[in-house]
Amino acid sequence: MDMNDVARRGLVLLGCGKMGSAMLAGWLGQGLPPASVWVLDPKPSDWLQGQGVHLNETLPEAPAIVLVAVKPQMMGEALPQFAALGNGATLFLSVAAGTPIRAYEQVLGGATPIIRAMPNTPAAVNRGITALIGNSRVGEDQMALAEALLSAVGQTVRLEDEGQMDAVTAVSGSGPAYVFHLIETLAAAGEAEGLPADLAMKLAKATVGGAGQLAETAAEDPAQLRVNVTSPGGTTAAALNVLMDEETGFPALLRRAVKAAAERSRELGA
Repeated sequence: MDMNDVARRGLVLLGCGKMGSAMLAGWLGQGLPPASVWVLDPKPSDWLQGQGVHLNETLPEAPAIVLVAVKPQMMGEALPQFAALGNGATLFLSVAAGTPIRAYEQVLGGATPIIRAMPNTPAAVNRGITALIGNSRVGEDQMALAEALLSAVGQTVRLEDEGQMDAVTAVSGSGPAYVFHLIETLAAAGEAEGLPADLAMKLAKATVGGAGQLAETAAEDPAQLRVNVTSPGGTTAAALNVLMDEETGFPALLRRAVKAAAERSRELGA
């Protein structure tokens, strides 16, 4: 199964909010014909209505893939309408947070090829990263197809088992919010030291954004990049003495934060 197969048999997108729209824009930009896409969404945006896709129309009999992008609380209502496509040649790919593969198998049937994926919000600017795991019915060609579709909004990684998804959720799924809060608090700290609020925010945004880009593209690992910026006895060292404290700094704080998110993910998926 490849993108030609998708173009021939059709792709169904269930839900087209921010994440669905970002993915759809990527696929169309890469050449997937709009006529090969069926979108089901109760409140389609003006942008979606102008893309030339099949919108809230009768679905093809055996689409290559159904991509589930509705909110988890809507799953119980939305998924049963696809039961007839279960246990067949249609691949189901879910980007809905917190819904385990077994929940899809209960509705669609245990012989259904199902891939669970966890993207994150930087997908909106094609800078996301998505972790994937499939059930035993998923073949290598289907996994490669899912990666190709999700690479439209950023990087992809494969997991060894579904149990890792809670930690992925806590690190990359929820992680952008941690970084946004870092920007907020860094700007507030700059303001407390006498900077105008707008200047402090501009400095904080550019610093975090630039450092993130450098961390992704540099040959050195983040630890070495940190050392490169830190002169002994200098200003950075003074700040890092606070941030790197094992009990009160980032090490303990982020361990607690990520643990809390992972535990909540496990509760939601139970």
